[in-house]
Amino acid sequence: MRIDIILIVAFYFVAPALILSACKKFPLLKKIGSIAVAYIIGILLGLSKLLPDDIYAIQDLLTSITVPLAIPLLLFPSKVKDWFHLAGPTFKSLMVGLFSVLITVSIGYQLFRPEGDPEFWKVGGMLVGVYTGGTPNLASLNVMLDVKPATYLLVHSYDLIIGAFYFLFLITVGQKFFGYFLPAFKKSTTIADENKEQIEEAYDVLFNKKALWPIIKVVGLAILIFAFSGGIAMLFPADYLMIVVILGISTLAILGSLIPGVNKVKESFDVGMYLILVFSIVVASMVDLTNLGTPTFALLGYLSFVIFGSLLLQVIISQFTKTDTDTMIITSTALICSPPFVPVVSGALKNKEILVPGITIGIIGYALGNYLGFLMSELLQHWPF
Repeated sequence: MRIDIILIVAFYFVAPALILSACKKFPLLKKIGSIAVAYIIGILLGLSKLLPDDIYAIQDLLTSITVPLAIPLLLFPSKVKDWFHLAGPTFKSLMVGLFSVLITVSIGYQLFRPEGDPEFWKVGGMLVGVYTGGTPNLASLNVMLDVKPATYLLVHSYDLIIGAFYFLFLITVGQKFFGYFLPAFKKSTTIADENKEQIEEAYDVLFNKKALWPIIKVVGLAILIFAFSGGIAMLFPADYLMIVVILGISTLAILGSLIPGVNKVKESFDVGMYLILVFSIVVASMVDLTNLGTPTFALLGYLSFVIFGSLLLQVIISQFTKTDTDTMIITSTALICSPPFVPVVSGALKNKEILVPGITIGIIGYALGNYLGFLMSELLQHWPF
């Protein structure tokens, strides 16, 4: 491996430690939050022209490893018995989120459809797929609908750019802003009391020598879960790979949390969040403005309208359904950004209880994305607007 690639990878893993140290020393950075700082640094790195042209494969590998390892580490300290009271609000929020995406895609198609473009309906189908599921659904619908390569590249690139601003908004001021319109999340008293000290002194245990052996144990278990889930996924068609991997990791991690020796390792959550910081820097650095080609107002407007319009519509409906702020945010994140981003937002909101519901919503979105995207494309193509 070349020395420049090695240095970039080293930066990805060392930078989070520097960010955490800086956040402890500077109150302003602490107020912004380590995750937001990591995301900003990643965007700046991606736009700096310092990255080699062939770095994408390494970035893709890192994002494919860090999140699957982080998810079990984040779930191990969970209290399964405290999840069930969220089932009702979570399902209700999922329905509102799906409805918001479908409505804004339909309205946006009529607002931004260029005259003389006979295939713009395919974009609507892809947007439903990616904003109810994720990138795997976008790629699947690209093949299903036989989308032109240039169109697919623009949609994917614009999604990264606009999604970065959307995501940055959620992890910085989103909770406070939406708190003016929606009720606050009611945390479990038990969880709040048990984790108060851990939240306030997050990551300190990572630099404690006594924590080394517990960390090795839970990381080793996370690797085994990742490997086993990946092996099981190989038995399924390629279109179901991401669904099976995430579902397998989540299920095994939940079962692992029932083991007292695993559940009591408090360092597990902090290691998981450290990996999420690595992921945040890597995925943000993948945003590349040079890949956008000639700006297309119709696509830019359409994607922006769907992302922020669905969020606005979800907030409005959530006022009537009395959905709390954190549940609304995590639902929007799971649908618009996909499950790998759920742990990032969960950490930014300092709310571990919404992690599993958020991942569950994302998995359901993966499963429904292709179907809903195809149905929407058929509707937009044949409906007499």
